[in-house]
Amino acid sequence: MGSELETPAYQLIEKDGQFEIRKYDPMIIAITEINSNYRESTSTGFRRIANYIFGENDQNMEIAMTAPVISSSPVNNDGTYDVAFVMPSKHSLSNLPDPNYDNVIVKEENLGKIAILRFGGWATEDKVIKYQKKLEMILIKKRYPINGDFMVAQYNSPWALPPFRRNEIMVPIK
Repeated sequence: MGSELETPAYQLIEKDGQFEIRKYDPMIIAITEINSNYRESTSTGFRRIANYIFGENDQNMEIAMTAPVISSSPVNNDGTYDVAFVMPSKHSLSNLPDPNYDNVIVKEENLGKIAILRFGGWATEDKVIKYQKKLEMILIKKRYPINGDFMVAQYNSPWALPPFRRNEIMVPIK
């Protein structure tokens, strides 16, 4: 089985099938930017931040893995992707170690109000495009104005089988 990973805290505002609106608490993230395609960027980004939490930092400190891994959406993307891990809630900005590389940045992030659409399987580019369009249609229908960039959240380790995988398209709304 393996223990459940910590996920960021939020209040559920609305739920309708696979669609939800959440209000997230502020969180600390480790984030990196990659200039490549979606697939390459997500794996490079994952590796960079995994190295940071596995001890490649100025305190040689190990930081617990959390879920999800959040990345920029490939839809209308100019080839610059952000990939972020949320830091465990027991840590503060002041006690987290500095990364050994300057391409990983640790900072506070306030996502605020987020609309999400959940989907299973692998978060391939085609799937992300399909579900992002679906989420956009729901938001138009429900009259929620989009207030930021679309992101992809992946909750599982690379070894989890497709039927058990959980992903979400996320976007800030007003």
